[in-house]
Amino acid sequence: MPEGPSIVILKEQVTPFLGHTIRRVSGNTTIEKERLQEQKVESFRSWGKHFLVELPDFSLRVHFMLFGSYRINEAKSWAVPRLSLGFDVGEINFYACSVRFIEEPLDLAYDWWADVMSEHWDEKLALKRLRSAPDMLVCDALLDQDIFAGVGNIIKNEVLFRIRVHPLSTIGALSAAKLRELVREARQYSFDFYEWKKQFVLKKHWLAHTKRTCPRCLIPLKKGHLGRTNRRSFWCEHCQVLYA
Repeated sequence: MPEGPSIVILKEQVTPFLGHTIRRVSGNTTIEKERLQEQKVESFRSWGKHFLVELPDFSLRVHFMLFGSYRINEAKSWAVPRLSLGFDVGEINFYACSVRFIEEPLDLAYDWWADVMSEHWDEKLALKRLRSAPDMLVCDALLDQDIFAGVGNIIKNEVLFRIRVHPLSTIGALSAAKLRELVREARQYSFDFYEWKKQFVLKKHWLAHTKRTCPRCLIPLKKGHLGRTNRRSFWCEHCQVLYA
């Protein structure tokens, strides 16, 4: 699943289409895609894992789910796009994703303060929301898009390894200092992810995600599908403390 930093990169890559009119629309989506014909793109935005195309009277939301992808100025020969947008200057093709319209203004539809990569990110708000759920597991909290919009499984595993916290720890068991560290590292790692992804070296920097051995303790990492979200976790039983 593309995480927030990847969507920010997509937003940057489609800048050449900004201000241009959608001339051609196709794809196997069931939404009323004809509405997009002859619509002028006013802006491209992102919120967490949502890619947003703002048009004069409504917006298009693209969510890449688990296996979604995109191609700019090219198409996959083996797959039909969920949605294809053609412009005078090129095209954008979206695959295996969810697309829908948003009728209200985006500033009313989205909580920009929850987006870890937004300039409006509010650390204090994230802390307040975490403290209101003391029984929540940290592995679930980091994937809660109402708290950390844009954080996905890779960021979750790497953040918990960085701050030495076991994924089955509960929010209420963390000290105030450790909770602040969790929040700040979620944002910091998202920007590290963004830089590494742009340089095509992201996987080289993984310390825990999909790894077999702890680089600190040199012992086998544990692996399991944990928490309410049941997503894959990788952790070290020795250096990641279980707070419970």
